[in-house]
Order: sequence, then structure tokens, then C-alpha cells
Amino acid sequence: MNVILRAEGLKKTFRLTSKQQKLQKTKAKVIKAVDDLSFEAYEGEIFGLLGPNGAGKTTTLRMLATLIKADEGDAYIDGSSVRKEPETVRGKIGFLTSELKLEDFFTPNYMFDFFANLHNITPDVRQRRKAELFSKFGVDEFAEVKIANLSTGMKQKASLVISIVHDPNIIIFDEPTNGLDVLTAKVVTDFLLELKAQGKTIIVSTHIFSLVEKICDRAGIILDGHMVVCDSLENLTAEKPLEDVFFDVYAARAGGAE
Repeated sequence: MNVILRAEGLKKTFRLTSKQQKLQKTKAKVIKAVDDLSFEAYEGEIFGLLGPNGAGKTTTLRMLATLIKADEGDAYIDGSSVRKEPETVRGKIGFLTSELKLEDFFTPNYMFDFFANLHNITPDVRQRRKAELFSKFGVDEFAEVKIANLSTGMKQKASLVISIVHDPNIIIFDEPTNGLDVLTAKVVTDFLLELKAQGKTIIVSTHIFSLVEKICDRAGIILDGHMVVCDSLENLTAEKPLEDVFFDVYAARAGGAE
């Protein structure tokens, strides 16, 4: 299988303000969000990053998407370094996170055109892609409604559509179904499987076991910034459900830390 994404020894630390130290009930001035993390994702697969809140999933994806720089290590996306060739990487990927907010004042129609222009997409391709994606996700009925006036689910759909305006082959989604109602979550999940069927590679972070079991070919379990397990879903769930596997790994790590 062709390796399309390879992370090598990624590390990222953050300095805590006095307020953050109080909120997290710690005296530490620096925290390790990701520590020596490595993994590979293959072309045409869905790879899941599974872990609890604060495990380092979002920080990992932000490094892969070139939104933040790793302190150490590197990652290569379709042969391009996220540290040395960030602009090239951005042209190859689509990135969606619940923390990435569209400007409330503008409409989905305007935002789609804006990002299409950033990617130098020709007007005819832009219109064809907009019509296809807006129709698929029901955004067309709200194309001229300001983002501020959209429901949470429609905002998520609009964000998803805009994140893949340039039809990337590698798509990174951070908690793609977080906060969505069951109907909208199913639309998003079905679309991820459709993208996979088109041969695209998808990296998904989540804490939802059923989502990983439904859509992922392989998965890695992240705890405290470390990749503690990484394998195919077939191997991970050969003897027990993924949830049981996760808590076995979690308990073993917690016990080893004592």
C-alpha cells in the first residue's frame, strides 16, 4: 500500500498562563500536548485518531494541516514536508475543525467563491462543484443566508463544503460529527465513506468508538500525547469491541504510570 501521510516524531509543547494553570489545577508552566508521535496513513483509507479530550488529537491535526509548527519532528503529506513546504501541503489537503469558524457576516455562497478564488479554481469548475456540494448537503436553500443565522448543523455542513472546495485528495477532519444531530451526523458520515470510495485519504479524530468502527480502516489510540496503539480495525477488534480495547489500553497505561 502507498503511504500518503507519514508523521515522524512530532512533538508540541505549550506554555500555560496563570489563568490556564488555575483552570487545569497545575503548577506546571509548560505542558506536552504531543510527544514523539509517529504513524502512517495509506492512500485511499480512512484513518482514525481515537482518544479522550486533551489527548493531543487536535494538536496533531493542526500540525498536519500546517496551522501550528511542531517543536520537533516532521510529517510528510504526499511527499511534502509540513515544516518546510507548508504552502504546498495546504494545496493538497482539506481541513475541517469545529473550532474553525466561518465569518458570521458572510453567506455560504460568498465564502465558497472566496475560498475557490484562493485556490485559483476556474469559474466553470467552481460553479459545477458548488452546485454539486450545495445540493448534496442541502446548503443551496441557505446559500444567501448569513452564517450567523444558520443552525449549528448547517454551519457544519457549510464548513465541510468549503473545506473541500478544491477537491483535495487528502482530507483531515477534527471531530467531524461533534455537536451534530443524528441526521446531520449521518449525512457527514456517509459522505466520508463516499470520499473514500473515490480513492481519497481521510484522517479523522474522534472520541466516538462507533464512528471509528463504522468508517475507519485503521486507527491509532492517543493518550497523553503518545500514540500507544496503532493497527487495522480488523486486528484491533479481533477479540473484543473497540471500546473494550480502548479501556484496556487506558487502564494499562494508567497502571504503568503509578
